Amino acid sequence: MNIIIVGGGKVGFHLSRMLVKDEHSIALIEKNKPISQELAQDLPSILVIHGDGCESRTLKDAQAENADVIVAATGSDEDNLVVCQLAKEIFKVKRTIARVNDPKNEHIFNELGVDVPVNSTSIIARIIEEEASLDDFVDLMTLKKGKFAIVRVDLEETSPATGKSMDELVLPENSCIVTILRQEEVIVPKQDTVLQSGDDVIAIAG
Repeated sequence: MNIIIVGGGKVGFHLSRMLVKDEHSIALIEKNKPISQELAQDLPSILVIHGDGCESRTLKDAQAENADVIVAATGSDEDNLVVCQLAKEIFKVKRTIARVNDPKNEHIFNELGVDVPVNSTSIIARIIEEEASLDDFVDLMTLKKGKFAIVRVDLEETSPATGKSMDELVLPENSCIVTILRQEEVIVPKQDTVLQSGDDVIAIAG
């Protein structure tokens, strides 16, 4: 698929790196020039564009007219909403996914036609209800028409999962941990891998 990701923060960076491994064509847009330069060095197989994803000319530079999916993953709900509206109205992109930072804004995203508004608060609520051991979930991307989500867990010292090995964790049904990001190290978890405070855990939740 041709995928455009707007926002080169943690979410955009890790999502781009994961998707390009699955041989998707990725364009990553970041408006902060120093950050975009770093991303270009760290992600050599990805097209990194320095520009504002809220501007149609930047989306055109990313060939939005050929995109299958546009993901708005910035820290601003206003920006994410504008990106999705431009994608739909000007470039006729079939599927838009937007990160919702403030849960109060989720209904606005739904009303204005964003296909998949990703609200991390609802993910956390679901995990609490299912009495899972992991908290502080941040959604990265929803797959298979909303049935699965790639999520990132920021482990804090007080998290019930901190200090536990993989075989001690109790996860929701149809969920699994695929990667642990520990400072500069990328860890493929094994049964005896112990989670530490400060780990970024990438998981698939169904």
